[in-house]
Amino acid sequence: MTTSTYAVTGHWIGGKTVAGSAGTLPVVNPATGEVVAETPAGTADDVDSAVAVARAAFPAWAATTPQHRADVLRRLGAGLAARTEEIAQAITAEMGSPIGMSRTAQVGFPAAVVESVAGLAEGFAWTEEVGNSLIVREPIGVVGAITPWNFPLQQIVSKLAPSLLAGNTIVFKPSENAPLTARLLADAAAEAGVPAGVFNIVYGTGAVVGEAISAHPDIDMISFTGSTRAGQRISAVAAATVKRVALELGGKGANIILDDADLPTAVTTGVLMAFANGGQVCGAWPRMLVPASRQDEVVELAVQAAKQYTVGDPTDEATRIGPMASEAHRQKVVGYIERGSADGARLVFGGPDRPEGLTNGAYVRPTIFADVDPSSAIAQEEIFGPVLTIIPYADEEEAVAIANGTLYGLTSGVFGEPEHALAVARRLRVGQVDVNAGHWNPLAPFGGYKQSGNGREFGRFGLEEFLETKSIQR
Repeated sequence: MTTSTYAVTGHWIGGKTVAGSAGTLPVVNPATGEVVAETPAGTADDVDSAVAVARAAFPAWAATTPQHRADVLRRLGAGLAARTEEIAQAITAEMGSPIGMSRTAQVGFPAAVVESVAGLAEGFAWTEEVGNSLIVREPIGVVGAITPWNFPLQQIVSKLAPSLLAGNTIVFKPSENAPLTARLLADAAAEAGVPAGVFNIVYGTGAVVGEAISAHPDIDMISFTGSTRAGQRISAVAAATVKRVALELGGKGANIILDDADLPTAVTTGVLMAFANGGQVCGAWPRMLVPASRQDEVVELAVQAAKQYTVGDPTDEATRIGPMASEAHRQKVVGYIERGSADGARLVFGGPDRPEGLTNGAYVRPTIFADVDPSSAIAQEEIFGPVLTIIPYADEEEAVAIANGTLYGLTSGVFGEPEHALAVARRLRVGQVDVNAGHWNPLAPFGGYKQSGNGREFGRFGLEEFLETKSIQR
């Protein structure tokens, strides 16, 4: 195996490292193209082993009190915070997130989520009386968690924390493109008091390990974050065992800027929400909808804001956009930029060429198009890169129709006079709307409408996803 500070020598099953038996998968630093680690290429047999261990560990963990599990979570959150630099460096190496963002969003947010979930234990209605019935909420069993590469720690913590609080055990498959954080999380969990077998990791590809987890008859629930196509496949495979499936899938968020908006704030925030993490965010706002009469003004503001997004080495503190997470993904994003110009959109910033001075690595130029046709590919399909499409609208009715006019429904933003903006927000078919850059709330539900998925994460809504409900008549 590759000698590296990030070496992963085996799966994590039953509280110990278990060697793989089917070769390895490389972990490539997208900034350099260098292999920085290798992980086991897991098999269906590895999944069987992990599920058996998780099933055996379930009764004892489920029998603990919610308060005990909350105390474990609080120690886990503290352990993640104490490992901020180590985890941040690993995330930057495995998927190219700029180091500043790795420390704050990539590690800081998950630590906050763990703490917020722990706080639910005391006030949650684990049991309640409804007439002559006792309603009991119980752990669902063994959870299969499958996550993507864009937020390696956040995505699993959003599943792990409520699942643990509910009393479940977990078999986790991290993305093969960004698997290094998983073992650091396992170490923190063990130190926090998560018993052996309660949290297990099987590395590998979606085609092998993901399929095996989705189909496994002894896994009671799948919680998946990733592409809509992969979510469709998981749903189909899981249907054979009629297990619960929670999906957080793609997005194509719209930022609606109304006539009465504070234009500089709306545009600057919109650029941030399009370019953060290199645009590799399911909840991004890659579509900026603007009054047609003010498009030129918006373009000028957007271009000025985009100039502040320095592209470069993700270990440099000054970098705001690092590489795409892989060379294959870079090529996909560049293909969309070329497609945008070919379909008639007006390129006002960036373009398909490599950023100046960056001849190696998976880098793309942050790009802005104006006069974008709302039915075009760049306005309809999830690019998952730093590409902002400015779409003019004639009136508010058209703006709402454009915003709702994709197969996705995850997030959006609205800027304008507060009551006006709120009224428009209510008309959007999405799971989350930020009005005038409303602050992130870890207790509020997050999830999508339409092909952005089903189920919710965060707060009591996320906890309820991992519980069964029993009615006892007396």
